[in-house]
Amino acid sequence: MDDPRNALAELSAQQKRMLLEKLLRERGQAGPAAPTGKYVFPAEYEALRRVFENESETSIGDLMFRSFDGINSAVAQSAGETLTNFCSYNYLGMSGDPAVSQAAIDAINTYGTSVSASRVVSGERPIHRQLEQGLAEWVGAEDSIVFVGGFTSNVDTIGHLFGKDDLIVYDSLIHASAQEGARLSGAVTVPFPHNNPDALDNILRRRRKEARQTLIVVEGIYSMDGDIADLPRLIEIKKRHNALLMVDEAHSIGVLGRTGRGLGEHFGTPADSVDLWMGTLSKSFASCGGYIAGARDVITYLRRTAPGFVFSVGITPANAGAALGALQTLREQPERVALLRERTRLFHMLAEERGLDIGTAHPDSAVMPVITGDGLLAVRLSRALLREGILALPIGFPGVPENKARLRFFVSSTHSEDQIRRTVDATARHLAQLSRS
Repeated sequence: MDDPRNALAELSAQQKRMLLEKLLRERGQAGPAAPTGKYVFPAEYEALRRVFENESETSIGDLMFRSFDGINSAVAQSAGETLTNFCSYNYLGMSGDPAVSQAAIDAINTYGTSVSASRVVSGERPIHRQLEQGLAEWVGAEDSIVFVGGFTSNVDTIGHLFGKDDLIVYDSLIHASAQEGARLSGAVTVPFPHNNPDALDNILRRRRKEARQTLIVVEGIYSMDGDIADLPRLIEIKKRHNALLMVDEAHSIGVLGRTGRGLGEHFGTPADSVDLWMGTLSKSFASCGGYIAGARDVITYLRRTAPGFVFSVGITPANAGAALGALQTLREQPERVALLRERTRLFHMLAEERGLDIGTAHPDSAVMPVITGDGLLAVRLSRALLREGILALPIGFPGVPENKARLRFFVSSTHSEDQIRRTVDATARHLAQLSRS
């Protein structure tokens, strides 16, 4: 799932209400403006616009939507400047890898730049099923289905498989796409406190009997905090309550586990203990799109009836080829995963040694937050690092609570030890200086 989550479309209903109430308090208004004959932008967008368009040192406008040249990897090229880049999901260096690029080129030469139709009619190409079968084998499932977008994968799957007689219980920090899918389904939805299996168990003890079927939704690695779900405990709970379990592996596939097979390999749990494995192709697999893997009957049902698949063009040949090329490279070069783990553990260790607040981030996670607490401090820290040639962007409210603002560092196997050491040192040094000023 692509971030940052401060995009208006990804705000939860509660966050929107909080932003609206805050803006109205500042304006001294008791309610929304009177209707007009023009499109009325949501009030919370006005708050975001002020943040983006403010030209002060604390503005984020010129930090976001910057244009970069070349490959998005351990370094970034912008306006003739070379930056050490911690804003890329290219965890294994697959994007830009010659073999992966050649696989995309070969797919274009064979199938063109688009399959030009839904796969249900004339868009199906052999490369689609090759990719789906390869992904299913990789995660240990019977089959998989590939959607054109990672966001779509969650929205369409959850929204389509569940309905008003069902219960969906999700981690409170689950990605907006899963929340949107739950809302679309019409099911009763209940968030449980982040990474709190006991709270989940209590909710199901009270609510499970009211529902026809129940879905539990969690992430493998949480993209804001870099911590991981307690999969063995979740499996135990889901079995006790006859529930279904879905794991969003957008940031954990290719990262966790000895060979990068994700959360299941990390914990050594059978793949069929999880009913729905979701993942994106835009990170470890150097492509674009998303997939759902699981039991063959469920995947077949999605392939024949899910609106976001049936009524959408098939994934492009280039994207399918790139993902297949990355998957094959990962099979042949598992040392990329081992190298990534060395880099993530180094960052984690150094950050702890320097007293940086990395919250609950797991040492094997490629997502490393540095929590400043104050949103303006996060922006100032980002700017200070940028002046030293280090790219790491701030995340503030409403992406995270107001007192949990942070910078996020996405670690890649292509980062050198020196880049990581220099970055952690600069972050600690500037944060100390800014905190005193």
